[in-house]
Amino acid sequence: MREMGGDQVEEAVAACVAVLRPAVGRDWTAVKAAGLEWSCHETAVHVADDLVAYAANLAGRAKDAYVPFELRLDHGTDNSGLLHVIETTGALLAATVRTTPHGVRAFHPYPFRSADRTGFAAMGVAEVLLHTEDMAAALGLVHRPSEELAAAVLEVLFPHVQPGPSPWTTLLWATGRGELSGRAPVTEWRWRNNLVIAADRLDLVGIRPAEARDLRLGGDGGFTWAEGGPYQGTRDAAGFLLKAYEGGVHRPEFGVFALVRREDGRAVGGLGFHSAPDEDGRVEIGYDLTESARGHGYATEALRALADWALARPDVTSLFATVDPANTPSQAVVTRAGFTKVSADGEGLAFELRGR
Repeated sequence: MREMGGDQVEEAVAACVAVLRPAVGRDWTAVKAAGLEWSCHETAVHVADDLVAYAANLAGRAKDAYVPFELRLDHGTDNSGLLHVIETTGALLAATVRTTPHGVRAFHPYPFRSADRTGFAAMGVAEVLLHTEDMAAALGLVHRPSEELAAAVLEVLFPHVQPGPSPWTTLLWATGRGELSGRAPVTEWRWRNNLVIAADRLDLVGIRPAEARDLRLGGDGGFTWAEGGPYQGTRDAAGFLLKAYEGGVHRPEFGVFALVRREDGRAVGGLGFHSAPDEDGRVEIGYDLTESARGHGYATEALRALADWALARPDVTSLFATVDPANTPSQAVVTRAGFTKVSADGEGLAFELRGR
């Protein structure tokens, strides 16, 4: 699985400083960064400000807004000093990411109002990579970022973007900074942290493409699993998610979720959508639990939470699930969650839950 953490933040920052250091003797306030309204000086300050803001939000467990402060340089700080500030704020973010527990989330507005440590690390790396490109292009410097870093950023923050032949050129295209053969130019964009839906005792944690790849290949996807997990159904669903991502049709909010038990942080199963809603607003769901977690009502709780979230959307009118006739526990789960049996055939029993 491609890692995204403190090491990657430090790698991106070190590369940024190495690229920009040969130009510290120039007046960065007089050169506009490529494609931006900011000067190179303002862009560099923005990078440092974002790095320390991400560290502050994650360390402070911000809930509804950014921690209310702003980075300000001392009067007379030169470009060498500014690069030192970027190194320092990058080190702060890296340290915060390393020391934050896996399940902790803090405020970030795009698009679901929170991010975990992986998301904050990826946002920091993205800011550094992209704005180093903006400054290097304006200053006539050579910038060749790591393709591995670019790929990791795409898998964490751009799961809706089909991978291209080169991760770096794909990231540039996805952020309106370049062209990609066969694809229309991007004029507006946002990255997408993963969705988490809260249930009573569980968090439904959206699985990212890199995590899905690891699960499909037999790994743990970065989760700590209850005994016996992950179940094969979760691995199969992760494979479908990865296929959709590689095919450019993945809609992350209609993906697969790990069911993480809040009391101990262990994943007890998987739940998710088979695809995005069809033209009539119908979408199919599936789920499984590790054997050690069965009999505690987790599946019903998770299914209710997912159904409430989905049916509150304007593009979803109904959910349906197909259950094996011999699987009476699963039939009980969907029935307790409010689904009604609508048909029975050789493929199984069909249950549906319609929105109000």
